[in-house]
Amino acid sequence: MKRKFFLGVLLVIAASLCVVELRAQDAPAYQGVVGKTLADSKEWWASPAKPPAGAPNVVWIILDDVGFGASSAFGGVIRTPTFDSLANNGLRYTNFHTCAICAPTRSALLTGRNSHFVHEGGFSHISLSAGFPGYDGRIPSNDGTIAEILRQNGYNTYAVGKYGLTPDEDATDVGPFDRWPTGKGFDHFFGFLGSQTDQYKPDLVEDNAHVTPDGRHLNEQITDKAISYLTRHEKIAPGKPFFLYYSPGATHAPHQVDKYWSDQYKGKFDEGWDIFREKVLANQKKLGIVPAYAQLPARNARIQAWNALTADQRKLFARFMEVYAGYLTYTDYQIGRLVNFLKEAGQLDNTLIFVIIGDNGASKEGTVEGVIEPKKNSARLKTEADYLQSNLADIDSIGTAQGFTNYPLGWAQAANTPFREWKQDADAEGGTHNPLIAFYPKGIRDKGGIRPQYGHVIDLLPTTLELVGLAKPEFIRGIKQDSVQGTSLAYSFNDGGAASRHLVQHYYIFGSRSIYYNGWKAEAAHHPDNVDFDFKPGQTIADKSFDEDVWELYNLNEDFNERVDLAKKFPEKLADLKKKFDEQAEKNHLYPLISWYDVYNKRIHHPNGSETQALIK
Repeated sequence: MKRKFFLGVLLVIAASLCVVELRAQDAPAYQGVVGKTLADSKEWWASPAKPPAGAPNVVWIILDDVGFGASSAFGGVIRTPTFDSLANNGLRYTNFHTCAICAPTRSALLTGRNSHFVHEGGFSHISLSAGFPGYDGRIPSNDGTIAEILRQNGYNTYAVGKYGLTPDEDATDVGPFDRWPTGKGFDHFFGFLGSQTDQYKPDLVEDNAHVTPDGRHLNEQITDKAISYLTRHEKIAPGKPFFLYYSPGATHAPHQVDKYWSDQYKGKFDEGWDIFREKVLANQKKLGIVPAYAQLPARNARIQAWNALTADQRKLFARFMEVYAGYLTYTDYQIGRLVNFLKEAGQLDNTLIFVIIGDNGASKEGTVEGVIEPKKNSARLKTEADYLQSNLADIDSIGTAQGFTNYPLGWAQAANTPFREWKQDADAEGGTHNPLIAFYPKGIRDKGGIRPQYGHVIDLLPTTLELVGLAKPEFIRGIKQDSVQGTSLAYSFNDGGAASRHLVQHYYIFGSRSIYYNGWKAEAAHHPDNVDFDFKPGQTIADKSFDEDVWELYNLNEDFNERVDLAKKFPEKLADLKKKFDEQAEKNHLYPLISWYDVYNKRIHHPNGSETQALIK
């Protein structure tokens, strides 16, 4: 009994010491003198947190579901003049990577750590999270965000648009709010918490409560709100730096935009997706963002040649792309409003801007035929011919507030030029290879420069801290922090020939997986043939063993878009990379392997999931 009591006392003392240590990290020890009277006492006030002298404002912009070859800034034929200007006066990073799907990318971006390591290997949604450390969708407090770090160091912090990292069960107006944006370091937030939303009837949140949208396009609303935050900031705290996370839902489905924008592209895509790919590749070579030897990968087997389509199919499919192009150009215009505001406020030259053009590759979720209204698409109750006629009858609703639009698979591959595969495919560059623009007038001498250094979204947090002049924090709000896993890209800002410092990176999205190491890449696809969602609800999908997956090997230094599989030629190299993948998987909580088969066949479960989903609705 005495021994148990003694052990209990030790535990209480140890716990108390931990609390004291945590509290000591929150604020410095009191340095005044407390006497019995005011006369023999000395007041002391802790100094407020201050950023380093001359620290810049920071703006992170991340778009949704945009392929590498969509925007004109990276060779695409869709006009993005704001991105063009930022890139021409900044840097184009041509070897930058995301996680192949939205929530993992955003969690890795905001924390500077790999997505499974911060528990976002899937989503925070009930149906796509699982009760394992890498998949429960709850970012731990010891993996602090860039917003928490900057706010702790004297910045004001704002976020608008898509967040996507709040667990479904927390996303009501009774919280808890510790995993809402305001609980993760943002002073103010205006946008939506989920993965997608209607652009005219969004599931809109301001700070810690849902609000009623005003009927305007969401991109316009979030831009207005961002400008209002910064206007107020400049009025009340001039000279104090700010961090803005600007994350529109664009260009994720539903593709919705005023016809003023989509009609600007009428007839522009009548030549089809095959000609589109050829034009974009030629543009990319002229810009110097792909090697001169580059060739297009073969058209995906599920996509027909444009010239083999019927006249009705070509008419319908071209309209889908007109709407998408207008949607992207409109999004660029709204970002242009923000950039112009910074310029007129005299803040642009002192602002570090990163633009990630897509949180993954272009989306394959529009199926082979495209989507106008989701219930028709998902049910698949009609023959293909009937479905085509139904969509033709609804062609005028493509892109409108009445439609739920996503373009066909052929345009997804075209938008991903020059890579193969697309969103969700963590094995292929088409899922993970996205453009990055860096703009910082005070810190970039080589304006318009191309940067081929390998990068990943986890790199932007340490890059930002280095350029701002801040160390990675040991504690945030009294909580000891895990190590940041990203590698700063600041070394390459003014040295285009510098060797890449980010040498190893793993990827995994529900079965599809790969490992990059110093220019080499091993990868394995793992998904059903109809993973583009053209199966009927309730349909079970035959299981597939991970041991059946075929691994491929590529030398990206000589074959940047994965056209020549070297697995048979270099089996020892492949074996070495597979071993490295296993090491990264163990280190980052990637196991157990969970696949789309497990998701679709409902093998992962969430406690009280149906009850919570009903509450959210």
